[in-house]
Amino acid sequence: MSFKVKDHYYKKAKKENFLARSIYKLEEIDDKYKVIKPGQRVLDLGYHPGSWIQYTSRKVGDEGKVVGIDIKHVNKKLLGLRNVVIFEKDIFDVATVADLGESEEFDVVVSDMAPNTTGVRSVDQLRSLNLIEQVFYHLDVFLKDGGNFVIKVFDSHEAQMFLKEQRKRFKEYNYLKPKSTRSVSKEFFVVGKGYIKGN
Repeated sequence: MSFKVKDHYYKKAKKENFLARSIYKLEEIDDKYKVIKPGQRVLDLGYHPGSWIQYTSRKVGDEGKVVGIDIKHVNKKLLGLRNVVIFEKDIFDVATVADLGESEEFDVVVSDMAPNTTGVRSVDQLRSLNLIEQVFYHLDVFLKDGGNFVIKVFDSHEAQMFLKEQRKRFKEYNYLKPKSTRSVSKEFFVVGKGYIKGN
């Protein structure tokens, strides 16, 4: 099944100078669940191309800070944002927040990461789940007690089972498929609020 690449949200992002249409997914999530507040410190895992960083940078303001990590080359279009620091590295090589020049965990962790897809649904679902498991496994490193978390998931039975087990790690735990998600997409987002560290 094909879709129109240059759809409404693509054109809207271009017009509003955002790096990708995915900006509107995070915006809807944040509008609904109030995940990010001014002055907070946000970690964006797999930030490339950077529309989520554009949103979070504006949302946290001058008193806040956004750190982005991706294995891809640093997107130089983001370097002009004063409250943003970007690293070209594998997030799973980060042992402590000190590796990112930080002294404490983040208020919010967001991840729009996706694996390199093959087009084979079962393989892609497995790769996605592996990525999600890794992020959840590393949350204690990155996210402070009481913090908020957003992650993209490719839906599958295995993913649903794993996510159910993670529910106890947050005071609030919701699933959302934003309006700007393409109808053919199997992705949705998990929104966790009030992280319970070490649980």
